Amino acid sequence: MRVFVLLFNARTENEGIHTVQIGDRNKVLMFENEDDATRYALLLEAQDFPTATVEEMDSEEIEAFCRSADYDYQIIKAGQLEVPPENNVEATDWSQEQEELVVDETAKNSQMSPEELDSIRRKLEGLL
Repeated sequence: MRVFVLLFNARTENEGIHTVQIGDRNKVLMFENEDDATRYALLLEAQDFPTATVEEMDSEEIEAFCRSADYDYQIIKAGQLEVPPENNVEATDWSQEQEELVVDETAKNSQMSPEELDSIRRKLEGLL
């Protein structure tokens, strides 16, 4: 099944997927309808988020990514109005615990080797 997700810095080495944080868990939202995903992205932008890109992907790829990152996921049915939480996290690190997939400015200055960054880039490109 094809779904739509929100990506920040799409097609760059700092690419990250939008998640909603619930407690200490992150959840990826997979929209069945592109218009619903676009509406959600605009709501995020109204909350001073960076501009998100709506990307169509295979739901199985996103589910596999979520399992590897220990993220939850939710399919948003067509026509279901999803509204972003009122509170946003202050720092976006978009990281996987085991593989340290970090895309914020702090991570760029971290002590990750070029080989580690290339490995992360290949894994993200594999999602596309």
